[in-house]
Amino acid sequence: MTVEVRLTANLQRLAGGQRAVQVEAHTVGELLERLDHMYPGFKSSVLDNGQLHRFVNIFLNDEDIRFLQQLETPLKDGDVVSILPALAGGQSGP
Repeated sequence: MTVEVRLTANLQRLAGGQRAVQVEAHTVGELLERLDHMYPGFKSSVLDNGQLHRFVNIFLNDEDIRFLQQLETPLKDGDVVSILPALAGGQSGP
């Protein structure tokens, strides 16, 4: 299954500056493995001990994979996966 993976600016640095890449994978977990093979260190930037880092969101066609099957979420041709690490900042309490 070939899917489009959209990357934010901080992940684009790991992918040679590309905003989006095409990857063949059957699940989100396999997709991350392939991205790590293509761009060493990629997986460690989104996973923590084999689980999705709590400050990273992955969307499959605008659906958060946490509410699907997480890393076992199946992919199909033409799907769009967006990987969005949370941005630091904001205002703390009073």
